[in-house]
Amino acid sequence: MQPKESQPELSGLSELQRKIMGSFVAGEKVVIRAEDVQEAHPVGRKAANLILSRLHQKGWLRRLRRSVYGVIPLESETTQPAVENAWPLAMELFAPCYISGWSAAEHWDLTEQIFNSISLVTGHPQRCASQTIAGVRFRTRTIAQERIFGTSTIWFGSQKVRLADPHRLVLDVLDAPDFGGGCRHTMDVVDSYWKSEHHDSQLLLEYALRYGRGAVLKRIGFSAERAGVVSAEWLNEVEANLTKGIVKLDPKGAVGGQLNGRWRLKVNIPLEAK
Repeated sequence: MQPKESQPELSGLSELQRKIMGSFVAGEKVVIRAEDVQEAHPVGRKAANLILSRLHQKGWLRRLRRSVYGVIPLESETTQPAVENAWPLAMELFAPCYISGWSAAEHWDLTEQIFNSISLVTGHPQRCASQTIAGVRFRTRTIAQERIFGTSTIWFGSQKVRLADPHRLVLDVLDAPDFGGGCRHTMDVVDSYWKSEHHDSQLLLEYALRYGRGAVLKRIGFSAERAGVVSAEWLNEVEANLTKGIVKLDPKGAVGGQLNGRWRLKVNIPLEAK
């Protein structure tokens, strides 16, 4: 049996530390860095980091990453409490970013499957696509910042969260089906989109052309034709914008599969007939 990791015990604060902690709580800070200390009290960066370290040692802050901390709620009985609202935390840790993938699919009621991690798209390069921070597992995709668009804003109290709108969600999961929980689940999510009140074929096409990924447009055309809810004129418009070459429906799937000539797509996973 492994020994439990020792945790810093709660202890009293100096007048300065109380002032700084008070500013964190009043400002509803989700993530604390040295500049937040400097905003509350005029000190140098080295001194600010030392203050954060001491607040951590006293059990008032938890370390999230190197030089990045979170406030431990006053009512908490542990120095490692569960994060209640992890989406605002994600906004701070991975900015610029937005929630997408299976997490956005759950929000928009496009899946009934529940995932135990949070999926998000970030414009900031990450060393690892999967990270566990404060007991929360984050699954990230990194894209160029100029490709970040098509998001909605939701609020957790005073904390703003960016979330893929349903049309942007479709782009993200068709670009990387594993980000939608695997290609089969992704196709279920996209099929739910076409059948939902959210679907807007013209806006989705505008998004896809702006996004500029030929493989995504091919998968959109294929999924729309399968769903049978769009006009022939719209399908022809999508087809007219296709790039050359054949792509796989599941980028990480088998090489073989049935070729769909119209959409220049190799259907390399089994799909239920529509």
